[in-house]
Amino acid sequence: MPNSTILGSGFYVPPKVVTNDDLAKLMDTSDEWIRERTGIRERHYAEPGVGAAALAKFAAERAIADAGLVNDDIEMIIFATLNPDIFFPGSGCFLQSLMKFKNGTPALDIRQQCTGFIYAVSVADQFIRSGRYQRILVIGAENHSSGIEFATRGRDVTVIFGDGAGAVVMGPTENPDEGLLAFSLHADGEFYDKLWVPGPRGDVPGRVNPKMIEDGDTFPHMDGRTVFKHAVVRFPEAMEETLGRAGKTMTDVDLFIPHQANERITRFVQKKYGLPDEKVVSNIDRYGNTTAATIPICICESRADGRLKKGGLLLCAAFGSGFTWGGFVMKWTIDGK
Repeated sequence: MPNSTILGSGFYVPPKVVTNDDLAKLMDTSDEWIRERTGIRERHYAEPGVGAAALAKFAAERAIADAGLVNDDIEMIIFATLNPDIFFPGSGCFLQSLMKFKNGTPALDIRQQCTGFIYAVSVADQFIRSGRYQRILVIGAENHSSGIEFATRGRDVTVIFGDGAGAVVMGPTENPDEGLLAFSLHADGEFYDKLWVPGPRGDVPGRVNPKMIEDGDTFPHMDGRTVFKHAVVRFPEAMEETLGRAGKTMTDVDLFIPHQANERITRFVQKKYGLPDEKVVSNIDRYGNTTAATIPICICESRADGRLKKGGLLLCAAFGSGFTWGGFVMKWTIDGK
């Protein structure tokens, strides 16, 4: 069976930049408070009427062009998001309508939050290895800004998130020593309510009621201490397991892309393994947490700045709501851009 690999990548963030000082005008916070706790200076917000699929369209077009392909070459769409455009159908179908893919192209949504891109890549890998599909568009896209609370009550969550999209095109490589070498996936639903949006929900008549709105249950809720405590354990577990499955060690890694959840988590993991700054990608200061879009955005930027080179060993890992966590390791096969 052939290994899968990334043939092209692209990303998009909306032009509107929102700084910490901008948020301080809306809630009890400050630039210093946000930077000390998260490492974030600014994030990008979509304009009203621009959902996850519309953001994804820009990233997908760039990824397809980067791979030297056209829309009709795409045989499957895998769309990772925690912020779907509507309750149903999935945002993958929305994207299909926006981009006019050939009739019948399957579209699959994945709702694994911060680990969404890791899960999506692993699903694409299995379809490619089986020989069923040769060109798969994998997307992570998020519009957080339309669903967070711009008030002191929602401050701890609101200051973290930003909007954006990243995409890759995946296909086969016949060289068993390159492309996706291994991945790991995990979840522990015991902690589902430590980072979640309680409503709308399917067991409530009408999906939502006045009390839920009054209590802020249509906005994200987070137990930050519990999330951090688990993240600093699960991140290393995912990294070590994935490398072990590939027969590699941390010294073999040329570039590490962690999900950008919190700068403190990234630095904790970096210090644990003694990784130098040039081997660790961090862009949370400019974008905040873009959830499923984080890793593909980082891939694009790392290609552009020359850190992700053809032949290099790339390790990606993520931890997020669910709880879910995982990683993949890939021998990179394309040049920078």
